Amino acid sequence: MTLMAWIYVAVAAGVAGLAVLGFVAVRVLVAAKELSAEIRRASAQLTAGGITLRAQKGANESSGDESGLPAAYDRR
Repeated sequence: MTLMAWIYVAVAAGVAGLAVLGFVAVRVLVAAKELSAEIRRASAQLTAGGITLRAQKGANESSGDESGLPAAYDRR
């Protein structure tokens, strides 16, 4: 092969490598957006569940169902 042919091969390999990196970068960005949305949904569910648990705890305290001792996870 001539010198010029090696240059073309090297440029083609570089372009192919950049195309692969671009494809992988797009997949990573899409996965990051999906993960962000999933974290947002999970956070909303946990927040709603926490509000429900606090309401239940308040109802239990007023009815006298609990012993009054703090739970291990209660960090107030």
